[in-house]
Amino acid sequence: MMRTTTTLLLAIVLLASCSQYQKAPSGMKYKITKGGSKETLKQGQFVKFHIEYKLSPKDTVLNVSFGHVPAYFVIDTTRLGKYNFTEFITKMAPGDKAEFALSIDTLKKMQMIDPNSPDFHSGDMINGRIEIIKTFPNQEAMIADHKKEVEAEKEREVKELADYTTKQGIKTQKTVSGVLVEIQRAGEGQKADSGFQASVMYKGYFTDAKRKSFDSNNETASLHKDPLQVIIGSPGMIPGMDEGLRLFAKGGKGRLFIPCMLAYGERGMPPAIRPWDNLVFDVEVTDVAKPAPAPAAVAPAPAPNAAAAAQPKK
Repeated sequence: MMRTTTTLLLAIVLLASCSQYQKAPSGMKYKITKGGSKETLKQGQFVKFHIEYKLSPKDTVLNVSFGHVPAYFVIDTTRLGKYNFTEFITKMAPGDKAEFALSIDTLKKMQMIDPNSPDFHSGDMINGRIEIIKTFPNQEAMIADHKKEVEAEKEREVKELADYTTKQGIKTQKTVSGVLVEIQRAGEGQKADSGFQASVMYKGYFTDAKRKSFDSNNETASLHKDPLQVIIGSPGMIPGMDEGLRLFAKGGKGRLFIPCMLAYGERGMPPAIRPWDNLVFDVEVTDVAKPAPAPAAVAPAPAPNAAAAAQPKK
């Protein structure tokens, strides 16, 4: 009953403000707040913008770039989408802001989200907002700008983690890419270097103590009790974990404070890991060894000689 009432109130508020909203060809409602520029976006322009999606009625953030790395987009008027912000993008100019609303029921009917998904309920809405920052004359300029934004984001995340560890009185050292590592015990012998297999017990969680651990193999209730086997320097592990483990040998123990950009980035790993989440891992390296060699491939038996096979047996 509470969900129905909340959804109904949301619908009433939306309808009450219909005079402020326009309707796109697909039926999507949107509202543009003009900035200082009158030069609307054109075909072929490279655009930098911020965007956010929230799922109501709980205002759960699905994706957000505000305060982080902006999004980038090339205007192609021949391939504009349906029931999303690209329907009205060419009515916007740098400095403009817009709000738009997407119905979960409509998204399901259009097969834009899984109709059986437990995360999206009938009657819910996705509320979006977008802000156009600037345009670029060519792709090279856009790529260069994106690289600067990524580096700035990494610096923000490392500073955030550094402030957190300082406040907690945790002494760390920083890796080349920006992982902060607390070495409680370095271990002995060969370190977990490139090509070596490390056996790791771990617990992954967040700097926000109110949030639960998202994965672990060292807790009683954990589904995974055996050490995680990883080959250092190989794909399959987040970059921050790979880089942090290199400081430990067998018997090593410590904590890794991993910036988001060296973990799951702007997408996160829903539902446990949100977009832009910095991560913390308690780690204990139980072994470091050369990985077992892969079994040699068995050569197939040669095909029989047709002429010899045709000869009668003596």
